Amino acid sequence: MEIKMRKKVLLGMSGGVDSSVSAILLQKQGYEVIGATMRLWEEESNSENGNTSTAIQDAKKVCEKLGIEHHVIDLRDEFKKRVIDNFICSYQCAKTPNPCVECNKFMKFNAFYKIAQDLECEYIATGHYARIEYSEKYNQYVLMKAKAEKKDQSYFLYGIDKAILSKVIFPLSEFTDKEEIRKIAEENGLEVAKKKDSQEVCFIPNNDYTSFLKEQSTENIEKSGNIVLNNGEVLGKHTGLINYTVGQRKGLGIAYKEPLYVLKLDTQKNQVVVGTEKELYKKELIANELNFLVDEIDFSKKIEVEAKIRYRAKEAKATLEIKDGIAKVIFEEPQRAITPGQSVVFYRDNIVIGGGKIN
Repeated sequence: MEIKMRKKVLLGMSGGVDSSVSAILLQKQGYEVIGATMRLWEEESNSENGNTSTAIQDAKKVCEKLGIEHHVIDLRDEFKKRVIDNFICSYQCAKTPNPCVECNKFMKFNAFYKIAQDLECEYIATGHYARIEYSEKYNQYVLMKAKAEKKDQSYFLYGIDKAILSKVIFPLSEFTDKEEIRKIAEENGLEVAKKKDSQEVCFIPNNDYTSFLKEQSTENIEKSGNIVLNNGEVLGKHTGLINYTVGQRKGLGIAYKEPLYVLKLDTQKNQVVVGTEKELYKKELIANELNFLVDEIDFSKKIEVEAKIRYRAKEAKATLEIKDGIAKVIFEEPQRAITPGQSVVFYRDNIVIGGGKIN
């Protein structure tokens, strides 16, 4: 009698309820689940979700409860190089980075997949809200938006290698209600059932990124300069470009006849350029560091897409043109506060075509 071997999947476990329930769902689907928690950053945190050590202990308890193997993977050096250093450098260049994009690209779907291969796992899985499906139209596996539109995390995932899409599982892809996930955790006796979701950047205690940058940067990142209008008129002084971002209104410390917003951070002149809300709206952007997940699209021609310029933004109709590895995006309607350093992600029929960094 032939014994059918269960397929092995390496599940990224953060110690939270989403990844914990993912383990339960994968077991029910017949997979042999191996849990793994990445040790990325060891700073003490006063956040409600604790620090890295707490996450590891919570994940380990879940694995013991479910009877699955658990590994702790030390990726601190790689994380510092790929994510933290990039975060610091971006702010030094007056850009507003998104560290989750870098972490997914280099850590959770790159280094993690290599570790899965070392452990002889055919698949990797995470508790992200997104979908992987086979597309007949494109004749390949594609990344899609989650069923839960409000929790969809596909925006953060455009940077992963398309070659591994067929090896990625998102067990929560069909869920639309977080309470349903917590109920599953509670029914299975998991202590993390009521654990709150983290809303912070994992390596920044209390979400105080300014203090973090001061401590970690080797440059003077609080050099004062002028706050000016587009015509050069000086309205006041700023306290360092790192304290400002495009679209900001509060905390400028200036008086004017109408509300003013940050339009641009000028590193050459060390100036914060401000203007009216109307001036915040632009129809075009340029992006680099591109990654595309779909083969069957002719990028030598202009293509119609829906583009998203930040996680909480809605997709907007746009034309995409690629030349020499640079994307030019022209929107049908002007977009508010297009911010250098953030990602622009391209969709078609809820499928992530690709994305890049806004210049």
